[in-house]
Amino acid sequence: MCGIAGFLDLHHESPADAMQVQALTMANTIHHRGPNDGGTWVDASSGLALASRRLAIIDLSEDGHQPMTSGSGRYVVAFNGEIYNFRELRRELDVPGAATPSDFRGNSDTEVLLAAVDRWGLESTLDRVVGMYAFALWDQQQRKLHLVRDRLGEKPLYYGWMGETLLFGSELKAIRSHPVFTGQIDRDAVAVYLQRGYIPAPLSIYKGIAKLPPGTVLTVHADGAAGASMPKAYWSPKSVVEAAQAEPFSGTDQEAREHLDALLRQSVRQQMIADVPLGACLSGGVDSSVVVALMQAETSVPVKTFTIGFDEPGYNEAEHAKAVAHHVGTDHTELYVTPAEARVVIPQLPTLYDEPFADPSQIPTYLVYQLMRQHVTVGLSGDGGDELFAGYRRYGTARHLWRRTGWVPRQLRRVVGDGLRSVSADLWAGAFDVFRLGTPSGRTGDDFGRHVHLFGKLVGISSREAMYNYLTSIHKDPLTVVRDAEMLKTGLVDSSMWPSGLDFTHHMMFVDLITYLPDDILVKVDRASMGVSLEARVPFLDHRVVEFAWQLPLGMKVRNGREKWLLRQVLDTYVPRELVERPKTGFGVPIGEWLRGPLREWAEALLDEDLLRNGNLIDAALVRAMWTDHLSGQTGLEYQLWTVLMLQAWIMETGISDIPRMTCSPARAA
Repeated sequence: MCGIAGFLDLHHESPADAMQVQALTMANTIHHRGPNDGGTWVDASSGLALASRRLAIIDLSEDGHQPMTSGSGRYVVAFNGEIYNFRELRRELDVPGAATPSDFRGNSDTEVLLAAVDRWGLESTLDRVVGMYAFALWDQQQRKLHLVRDRLGEKPLYYGWMGETLLFGSELKAIRSHPVFTGQIDRDAVAVYLQRGYIPAPLSIYKGIAKLPPGTVLTVHADGAAGASMPKAYWSPKSVVEAAQAEPFSGTDQEAREHLDALLRQSVRQQMIADVPLGACLSGGVDSSVVVALMQAETSVPVKTFTIGFDEPGYNEAEHAKAVAHHVGTDHTELYVTPAEARVVIPQLPTLYDEPFADPSQIPTYLVYQLMRQHVTVGLSGDGGDELFAGYRRYGTARHLWRRTGWVPRQLRRVVGDGLRSVSADLWAGAFDVFRLGTPSGRTGDDFGRHVHLFGKLVGISSREAMYNYLTSIHKDPLTVVRDAEMLKTGLVDSSMWPSGLDFTHHMMFVDLITYLPDDILVKVDRASMGVSLEARVPFLDHRVVEFAWQLPLGMKVRNGREKWLLRQVLDTYVPRELVERPKTGFGVPIGEWLRGPLREWAEALLDEDLLRNGNLIDAALVRAMWTDHLSGQTGLEYQLWTVLMLQAWIMETGISDIPRMTCSPARAA
């Protein structure tokens, strides 16, 4: 596992030693991603510089040093990630009598990747590899730079043109360190961020800088024009899902269970390969328990498992994890974290994530990886199971709401919705208080008024897809919060990116697969783990598992009201059902209570009205009203406030001041 960085200057004007120094500076900003080794490689005549920081996982010797040159000398790579099937590929490459025999110097997966590209070419190699990766590959013969990201987006890669210079890196801080970088906040990206709590690809917080979409290659010629190339997909989720729906799995329940078990065991087996200590996160839920149980089935040595616990009711899964660990026979470590210890993480978040990111589970995720890093260098996790096997409760909620409203003709729904919302929430609240006067109830008039307005909005929504987008939005109308912005089309709302003919549940799962999974869940996993120099691996996201999961009919994912039905059947083989059968709790912290209590002073400072107004980015009066309502006890505002707080904290940390006032929404570059 590594961090990579570099640049391609089409002017070709800088001397080699200056380019090397600059590339090294970029790499050193992400030293935490690779504390074991670092290096640079420069082709001054082409204006190219590659840099790498290495966290040694496979082949700890100098033979794994990067950037690495292929045996033929044609290719040079700065590689971040793991090729899990590198041993199988190496055996295929080492066939005696091959036209281009591979003379391996060491045992790293990076060297195998280069040998494969030498033998088969980049496109064919990408078809063969199984892994998580983001890399920069320089073709010295054709003077082309290829930027590549893995199929599901486990590893990050940012890039962008600043004039005639292409900058790229694993994290934004590497790009920011280059002298040609000019950082201007993208207001439209901020609007999407406030709605989602994360910034979906290809957007980034900065104008001119993009995230390379998962499963794509960006190819740039050293003699080409700046910005002329566009990413090209080599693996398309849309195509995968359409093919799976055209040829669905037609076997029995038992055959499906056995096949899924075999695929997951294969994935876990390959992801347990490491030359350093290895362990796993264990929450005691279905997904992490499946991963841990399969890991333990693959070895006679107790697997090291890790859990953090909280004393707050509703936020603690440590006891469940301990029960699973005891049954499976792992070497289990748990750590109970006090609220004060958890809150220490918060000031680190802007630097850790490099751009605004507001999933509160970022805090416990960082803490569990911090605990793991004291004992291991590689950790497997159960992320991805919810997206592949319909595990989120919100899928059922959205289905239920659409069944209740979707049958009503669209025009009538709109009239009813407008009518409900035409009466102010205060009037609805007053009516509730009058008619329920003297009646015991846990609901207040204010709650009732808000719920009527929410129901009115849901009734008037035009489609099931729009309903899911609305239900999963944090700020329902972010353009009222962000000044001079517009909402952009992303995978959340762009129907051209969706497969046709999906049922509602599969549509929700697909949207999460191309947005929430890579841009929230996997960002959280990558930054939290690499922030403590630990490599996180996600067995569910082996693309062979993903492709099979999409072939399964919905009845094998949701049955008798139980999500992840088939995955639970696999787990039943290894763990008694009673140990994991419980309501899903998620992995979070009591942000709402903390903001009214120990975080109040911190939040007050960031939400200072003068500071908000001077920032000239968001509506200060609106945000202050939300803050006042939250402090008075109103529920449901903590996540909206958290997005604003993480934005403000990031702005303060980075010192960005280039937020010009605009009188109209700016035109976007093509």
